[in-house]
Amino acid sequence: MAERRSLVEGIDTPEPPLDPVKAREFIYAGKARGGDSAASPLATTPTIPRSPLSTRIRADYSKALKRASLDRQLKGVEPSTLCDILEQAIEPWLKANGYLP
Repeated sequence: MAERRSLVEGIDTPEPPLDPVKAREFIYAGKARGGDSAASPLATTPTIPRSPLSTRIRADYSKALKRASLDRQLKGVEPSTLCDILEQAIEPWLKANGYLP
């Protein structure tokens, strides 16, 4: 097993040359890569402009919404974020009342 050393020592050491592929595999270790556009779900999803919105809702709705969001995130089900769930719930009402085409 290789001798352990600090990250600073590893960066300052010129030898051996760092293999970028092995470094990336070590850093991400099975997680989605930030710079890898093929693995990023946002690379294929068109960007929709969003604006901030603050409102108050009933406490039981808030609790149920947060629970739904957490459960869906853990199961990997979409939509899972609070924003996406709210958008999906509000869209039919806006369309039915003539505010969206």
